[in-house]
Amino acid sequence: MDQNAEILKKAISGSLKIIEQDREKEIISRRFGLTGRKETLEQIGEMLSITRERVRQLEKAILIRLQITAEENQIPELNAAEKLLIRNLTEMGRIARVSALADKIYGRKATTREQTGIFFIATFSKNLTIIDENDKYFASVGIADYGNSLEVRTKVDEIVKLIKANKEPMTLDELDEKLNYEHPDYIKAMASISKLLAHLNDRWGLAKWPSVNPKNIRDKIYVILETKKEPMHFSDIAKEIKESNFKRKNVTVQAIHNELIKDARFILIGRGIYALSSWGYKKGTIADIIRLILEKSEKPLTREEIVKQVLHMRKVKETTILLNLQNKKLFKKVDKNLYTLA
Repeated sequence: MDQNAEILKKAISGSLKIIEQDREKEIISRRFGLTGRKETLEQIGEMLSITRERVRQLEKAILIRLQITAEENQIPELNAAEKLLIRNLTEMGRIARVSALADKIYGRKATTREQTGIFFIATFSKNLTIIDENDKYFASVGIADYGNSLEVRTKVDEIVKLIKANKEPMTLDELDEKLNYEHPDYIKAMASISKLLAHLNDRWGLAKWPSVNPKNIRDKIYVILETKKEPMHFSDIAKEIKESNFKRKNVTVQAIHNELIKDARFILIGRGIYALSSWGYKKGTIADIIRLILEKSEKPLTREEIVKQVLHMRKVKETTILLNLQNKKLFKKVDKNLYTLA
């Protein structure tokens, strides 16, 4: 067992020694999952033949006793564990999800039991703050000097509100300009504990926004094109997705092509080349594009003018444009080099 694991193990066992009654020790161990998976008040009450409310009362009383004991420095093993947690939290921006903190301390993917052990220690430590998990926040641990549970949640809510009002993702620097905190890393740390936020490519947004939290192939295609800000061949899009930071990125080229065809956000502008409709591209054939250009023009256009405008909207050969321009059912030549709609 490495040094960090040993420090935390001693802190947990030293804290449990303070709890004299076996039943109370059983309640705390099961509630925090110190010896296995976490159990509910109902499960523990049924096991001990007491009510759910009685379990809750006992749990609260035990934690208060541990907090008082810790404040009086009567758990010697706790000091080293607090220093370990605070040192790592300082490097992570002062607060972190329990899962991320545990991974960092153990130097690998921590087990659920290892995570709950850290949360248990932090629950009654005078130098640490905990954020209980719910629909808005991940279970988290922070340094108490930077705010209690209510203050931290208020700061996180402020970040969510700012991003929501902006209506599009923001970088940490952009958030830092709007907020009054000592460093962008602190903003990043607080944003990381919110279940309402997500980030991608250093941009933070609401978790429901595909631009920062793409959940399907179409959303991932959109993010790639929006990031590159230029038309791309479908095979190149597939390659970018495979090399991206997306959670699931094992996609086939054919799957990418199929999704590009079905989604109105993507416009075919050349052989296998797609662009975003939000960039001003329109669906249609080359003849459709020529017709659109001539409809918008108040006067006939030269062949060169038509070719130039089409090339802004389609990646095709000039000869392809000229060939379509010869369609007499659609276009009429009014002079040696001037064209209008038929």
